[in-house]
Amino acid sequence: MDITPQCVVGLTWTLKDTLGDELDVLDDPVEFLVGGNDLLQAIEEALQGHGVGARVQLHLEPEQAFGDFDDQLLFLEPRSLFPNEVVEGMTFEGSALPAGVSADIPKDAIYTVAEIYPDHLVLDGNHPLAGIALRIDLTVRSVREATEEEIGRGTTGTGFFRFEPMAPGSDSVH
Repeated sequence: MDITPQCVVGLTWTLKDTLGDELDVLDDPVEFLVGGNDLLQAIEEALQGHGVGARVQLHLEPEQAFGDFDDQLLFLEPRSLFPNEVVEGMTFEGSALPAGVSADIPKDAIYTVAEIYPDHLVLDGNHPLAGIALRIDLTVRSVREATEEEIGRGTTGTGFFRFEPMAPGSDSVH
């Protein structure tokens, strides 16, 4: 079966920046819905018509991936508003930020604690890969028809670098 919209594709990949530094490796296949909300548009387009075993190499500029880094998404907030256990790298949904944070902080983003100081901390609402041109080497491991449930949800339940809170100590971006 070849990849078409509304199918599920199992992928492995190696992700690097343009200097060749490895950012992420996915050795075990993960399934994504093509034609839903799981993959970046440039990746979906490049996968069309390929089948199991295909290898696709892409160069994505920031605007094709996670956008440019936006200084407007950095917020300096009082340290006292956050739990004592807060550590750099911890994430918070904008809608779940503590009372008292800046009134202009968008609530529809996920924020990473970028830096911690004695009296304040820096929240970053940018995707961790914002502003970075990417090189991605994808291998198609499986292709199948999507279920009605997956099509209805627009996802298999995973997303291409969908930014979700990471477990403490994790450095994975997926």
